[in-house]
Amino acid sequence: MTDCFIYDAVRTPRGKGRKKDGALADAPPLRMAKTVLQALPERGDFDSKEIEDVILGCVEPVGEQGANVGRMAAMMSGYDESVPGVQLNRFCSSGLEAVNIAAAKVKAGDVDLIVGGGMESMSRISMGAAGGAWSTDPELAWDTSFGPQGIGADLIAPKQGYSRQDVDSFAVESQRRAAAAWEGGHFDKSIVAVRDSVGVLMLDRDEHMRAGTTLEDLGQLKPSFEMMGRNFGFDAVAIQKHPEVEQINHVHHAGNSSGIVDGAAAVLVGNKEAGERLGLKPRARIVKSATVGSEPCIMLTGPMPASRKALAKAGMQTSDIDLWEINEAFSAVCLLFMEEMGIDHSVTNVNGGAIAFGHPLGATGAMLLGTMLDELERRDLNTALITLCVGAGMGTSTIIERV
Repeated sequence: MTDCFIYDAVRTPRGKGRKKDGALADAPPLRMAKTVLQALPERGDFDSKEIEDVILGCVEPVGEQGANVGRMAAMMSGYDESVPGVQLNRFCSSGLEAVNIAAAKVKAGDVDLIVGGGMESMSRISMGAAGGAWSTDPELAWDTSFGPQGIGADLIAPKQGYSRQDVDSFAVESQRRAAAAWEGGHFDKSIVAVRDSVGVLMLDRDEHMRAGTTLEDLGQLKPSFEMMGRNFGFDAVAIQKHPEVEQINHVHHAGNSSGIVDGAAAVLVGNKEAGERLGLKPRARIVKSATVGSEPCIMLTGPMPASRKALAKAGMQTSDIDLWEINEAFSAVCLLFMEEMGIDHSVTNVNGGAIAFGHPLGATGAMLLGTMLDELERRDLNTALITLCVGAGMGTSTIIERV
């Protein structure tokens, strides 16, 4: 097996996923993908025909995001017609899984240079737009104790003893870290501004952040999943699956859950020979990755077994990881991850996360990988583990190492 190196990683800013005032609501999804795909050969000063495939994650691949966005985006970006493309859906970890599969093709010797990433326009294509059997087929829903992700997050809280103040405190810190990171220029290396078809700037800064958020502010917000849990029966379904919980205390709301946003990201990976031929400097090596299934009712506990599996395959321990990045789908997910993995918040999500920035479903995993790459370089550290919880009960983790 050959080594796979990361040569570049770029992302758009995240725009509010709202039609009325989101800066990217007027940007077709492929424009965001075009923004990041065009940036890679431009920044690397090489011809796009050197790229042998484009793998893009997208969680709602319908309408403007349908019909194989990987190939559509490659064509729209002006890539050489020899460059193919494909779309994949691993739900919330789609962007990271796209990079993992791209890396696997490099390691297997099938390609020399390839792009993995993702995109999602949540202002134009709403969550659930693609439908699916899990929520509509009674047999599947019953057998797997189907419920919305928010119910799973609120189920974690009483199981672990997390209070409303615990989850709100984590969210406040995410906002604080995000604001400090932006003011400190931590994302300058990777952000590519989105412009419209005539070159007018649409967005050059993450716009979902709420700098200055306090516990008092969050205390005013009502739980988001209480009504569906109690009135639609999802609480009863969850408790039937997890009878050790007598009652679900709904603690998650818009302020301590991941924000709905638009965005895209792309990561350029390849072997050593491709980099030398094109004059590209390797920034990191993709060490190992792992994806696992987990209990689908609670749904959000996959990051722990996925991370343990990736570490075991790499012959590493938690002490070998300098920085950790777990997608902030919900506060309780992150609190549980740090608790079970025995890691400190001081080395976890050091620049804030999706609670502050938002979670553009198909793109987030690739964004997090790029953020960790930049942060390792900024801090002169060596290793990072990136992980996401995934819909229907899964988890994906990837370990990178600077070179």
